[in-house]
Amino acid sequence: MDLELLRTFLEVERNRHFGHAAKALHLTQAAVSARIKLLESQLGVGLFIRIRGDIQLTPEGNRLVRHADRIINGWRQARQDVAVGAANQQLVIGGSLRLWDVLLQNWLHAIRQKYPSLAIIAESHTPDLLIRKLLDGLIDVAFMSEPPQLELIKIEEVASIDLHMVSSNKDLGISKALEQDYVMVDWGFAHALRHRQLFPDASEPLIRVGQARIALEYLLAMGGSAYLPLRMVKELIESNRLFLVNKAPKIRRHAYAVYPVRGLRNDLIEELLKEFEYKVNLE
Repeated sequence: MDLELLRTFLEVERNRHFGHAAKALHLTQAAVSARIKLLESQLGVGLFIRIRGDIQLTPEGNRLVRHADRIINGWRQARQDVAVGAANQQLVIGGSLRLWDVLLQNWLHAIRQKYPSLAIIAESHTPDLLIRKLLDGLIDVAFMSEPPQLELIKIEEVASIDLHMVSSNKDLGISKALEQDYVMVDWGFAHALRHRQLFPDASEPLIRVGQARIALEYLLAMGGSAYLPLRMVKELIESNRLFLVNKAPKIRRHAYAVYPVRGLRNDLIEELLKEFEYKVNLE
């Protein structure tokens, strides 16, 4: 099996568009189509169907996604493991998209400085995909805010993150902040529930984003309000580019490390988690 065929398949699956996949792979659209046809020929099944201009996976294509992902990730890990040599340890880290900007980036820098010989693969995925990769052995440790309770995994809280409502407008009250260009950041189901409890009469926000960095850039460019970690906006508040919303309650979220109960690298993982300074509060 040619790994490039699987990579092409996954890129088409991700984009749901042959032209966009070709651009991402630096290929012609004809080359992408030829690779998919060759892969379908080797497997003896169709992988995509076109419905009214939209590209969808067939049932067989859906089943292939997980296998293709495992094969490519396994090869990448094997290649790095062989390349770095037996004297170097390797760790595959996965984090939810919402945690990289506010927590994991600085931790990655810290462990790189303290363990310069450690080979690291860092990825960002949705929580569901993180758990799937963890259980499949494709990542060693995952970080998320709402981990599932499963017997096969260990869950350790590594940090609490206090979110504050900030705005591009000075001296803004809660009601006006929620009405005027409010940006709802997806901090998970628990956050959405707490937000609804605190502001039951708030209208449905017109703008929702999946990452704090997107919300921050929007506030700076377009104006508005959002719940963001104080550490992310502290310098902007000090320079009067953003302001705390008057009397707005803070909302606390928690970040967890998730790893297998009997993982081969658990001793290393537990040592590295100490770099979070024992559940530091990220205000």
